[in-house]
Amino acid sequence: MNLRLLKAFVTLAEKGNYADAAQALFVSQPALTKQINLLESQLTLSLFSRGRHGTTLTAGGRRLLPEAKKVIRQAALFLQHAEQVAKGSEGSLSVGFGLSSFYLAPRYIAEFRQCYPGVDVSLTDLPSAKQDQLLQSDELQVGFVRVPPSEPLDYLPLFNDRLVLVTPDTTWVSAAEWLKNRPLLRLHTERGRGLNTQIDRFLQDNALYTSSTQLADDIHTIVALVIAGTGVALLPQSVIHIAPPGLNIIPLSGESLSWQVGIAWHASTEDLIRDNFIARIKAGLTREASSETGSAGETRPGSGGRD
Repeated sequence: MNLRLLKAFVTLAEKGNYADAAQALFVSQPALTKQINLLESQLTLSLFSRGRHGTTLTAGGRRLLPEAKKVIRQAALFLQHAEQVAKGSEGSLSVGFGLSSFYLAPRYIAEFRQCYPGVDVSLTDLPSAKQDQLLQSDELQVGFVRVPPSEPLDYLPLFNDRLVLVTPDTTWVSAAEWLKNRPLLRLHTERGRGLNTQIDRFLQDNALYTSSTQLADDIHTIVALVIAGTGVALLPQSVIHIAPPGLNIIPLSGESLSWQVGIAWHASTEDLIRDNFIARIKAGLTREASSETGSAGETRPGSGGRD
């Protein structure tokens, strides 16, 4: 059905005469007459009758008018919806995150939703290796992962994370002593492959040894076990964002301590919502960099020295 013909029908019904309806539609009266005749021909139904007092609806026209208005409203809503989809303002975004981005990922998503409230965002806690697989199969749109990811994924580095030693109290002993005298709490391999690989590399490169190992299913369990005095743990420094009171965090030195965390995505797949999300993160990084540069260049009041 031609929407232009339906609009002509509705406008003529509302105005009651061809002159006013043609003016409202920005067409000539003969053009409007042709549109009405064409619609009546398609419907095999007379919609209007002309009389002394102008143009009035027939019984059939009165029956069809509400439906015509409904179709026009639905078409307008469809076009509005299509416009939002075309801008990436409506739809869904599936995001993965890991241990290091436990605090950062929700913050970025909250900022994104302020600008794009029509986008439904899901956030799933997944190891980097699993996110890599889901990104390549387009089951995940963005992942907060260790970077660089495997090809053909694109990525943007965000920050460096590093290992810290988490202990049940503030007793001052070296990291080597803690590791020799308390079990090392670690994630199961399928849950923490990347973190475990980093821990193994750190221990090996710094000639550190553990008395024993105890496995757990998640970081929260490890933290609870540390507080209970069961053992110690080597965790990402970013764990401080979720650390409860009573958890002692000791900085470490040595080799193989740090790694890069960023976002990864499958760039060969067209996805405007994903691209908007990435653009928001890039804009935020640019603002932060500009702010830091500006702060570094400022002269503090009273800081000028004398010659």
